[in-house]
Amino acid sequence: MRKRIWGLALAVAIGSAVPVHAQGIAGSYLAARSAGMSGDYQAAADYFTRALARDPSNPQLMENTVLAQLSLGQLNRALPVARKIEADGLNSQIARMVLIADEVANDKYDALLTRLAEQRGVGPLVDGLLKAWGQLGGGDFGAALKTFGEVSQERGLGAFAMYHKAMALASVGDFESADAIFTENAAGPLQMTRRGAIARIEILSQLDRSEEALALLDDLFGQAFDPAIQDIRAKLIAGEKLPFTLVQSPRDGVAEVFYSVAAALNSEAGEDYTLLYTRVVEYLRPDHADAILLSANLLDALERYDLAAAAYKSVPSGSPSYFAAELGRAETLRKADKADAAAEVLEQLTRSHGEYPAVWVTLGDLMRQLKRFEDAVKAYDKVLDLAGEPDRDQWFVFYARAISYERLSEWPKAEADFRKALELNPGQPQVLNYLGYSLVEHKIKLDEALSMIEQAVEAQPESGYIVDSLGWVLYRLGRYDEAIGHMERAAELMPVDPVVNDHLGDVLWAVGRKREAEFQWHRALSFVKYDNASGDVDPDRIRRKLAVGLDAVLAEEGSPPLKVAHE
Repeated sequence: MRKRIWGLALAVAIGSAVPVHAQGIAGSYLAARSAGMSGDYQAAADYFTRALARDPSNPQLMENTVLAQLSLGQLNRALPVARKIEADGLNSQIARMVLIADEVANDKYDALLTRLAEQRGVGPLVDGLLKAWGQLGGGDFGAALKTFGEVSQERGLGAFAMYHKAMALASVGDFESADAIFTENAAGPLQMTRRGAIARIEILSQLDRSEEALALLDDLFGQAFDPAIQDIRAKLIAGEKLPFTLVQSPRDGVAEVFYSVAAALNSEAGEDYTLLYTRVVEYLRPDHADAILLSANLLDALERYDLAAAAYKSVPSGSPSYFAAELGRAETLRKADKADAAAEVLEQLTRSHGEYPAVWVTLGDLMRQLKRFEDAVKAYDKVLDLAGEPDRDQWFVFYARAISYERLSEWPKAEADFRKALELNPGQPQVLNYLGYSLVEHKIKLDEALSMIEQAVEAQPESGYIVDSLGWVLYRLGRYDEAIGHMERAAELMPVDPVVNDHLGDVLWAVGRKREAEFQWHRALSFVKYDNASGDVDPDRIRRKLAVGLDAVLAEEGSPPLKVAHE
């Protein structure tokens, strides 16, 4: 179960929380709690701080203030309150995280070790590793290695401990011993993470084993279009010795502990809880791009798009991670309904990183969303130019460009691209459905369209879009009785989609169920405003059907009449 920090976990986080009774603070407290529950950390921090000023010893207010400030990445503002929480003898994991970060940032390793000895740490997953790095920070390297070994014997902590032991050895220049740990655990998880792999590659480079480093890079990452990986590859090919950058000091080591935990929690705990760990990493090591990107990703998942965009933007343009950060920022801006700002980010990225197809694919997809289909086609053209001879991976580009051509009423080009996408990825249900549906709408090759859509339904029977297409092609073929079941199923799968409800109305009319048809058309009109429509819908045409019936509308349009008339 994904742990949530706000809500019930918040109420019990400090043991026995004291209710807020003091007169004059209830409004601030309730506003702060509401803001926290909705993820508005800035408002929560402001309101809790205001309430705390009136009741400075209230445990729940102190805990929540630290929580909100740490969520914002404002650890310095959380620090005074965290100190008071501990001075008052309260049990707060969040306050201890803040205090440990402050001790490490100020090289107070004796204080850190005393804290851990008194069991005032973060928890079993963290404290043993913190102790080892604290011992290294205090100058006792032998004790640190011994502690790493002890932690490695604890159930579930072996990989964490050995990774950090290797980082500690490498941080003091003992690259041979660090590599030996990776070699002994070659089949294990040490280098299966991105950071673990890069650490091993840097260690091999430091040992003048650049050919092995390059082979490992290619084995683990392939020819990935990733500027950070490409930068490492270029340096290895040029014969440069890579500096060891992952962990260069005990402070970096502690930051790596919190990042390791955050990465482990990312798929298990709530985003707001995992965020606390990445914020500690950012405080200890502001250049930890992976932590920044994870924070941004977590904030995006929490729909705190303003904070996510700010986090992505904090990655400097000279960083190898800038490319990934800007792609993330563009996506976050798009989700925040700031599509024009997203387009500006991507267009700038085409100038700085235009050699990477991912930039152009993302730009093309955004242009499609904005209905700027000519610009979308140009972006997809660029992707295919960069790719050279197309392979299976390019099927989506042809598919997306086909959609753009279809919306530009350039059907021959659209059909050619749809068929190329199927050639590269035979049986792909999205392509089969879109091409089949488009053939139906153009009233051509209906038998082939039916075959395509039947294949698509077989591949994805729970897709409302595809089931709708099957019902619609049967309707177009005049097989109304066969169509009705599929259209009703599509409406079950997508009950508020206006296109699906409109189609169901037409099929119901065709089989003589006219009252039900009118009901569905009314439903379709009521859902036109929804953003999850499966395609274009014409409200005026629906209103005309309600006024004079489908038969009359077809006659007005010069379309063939319905083949069957039921009463």
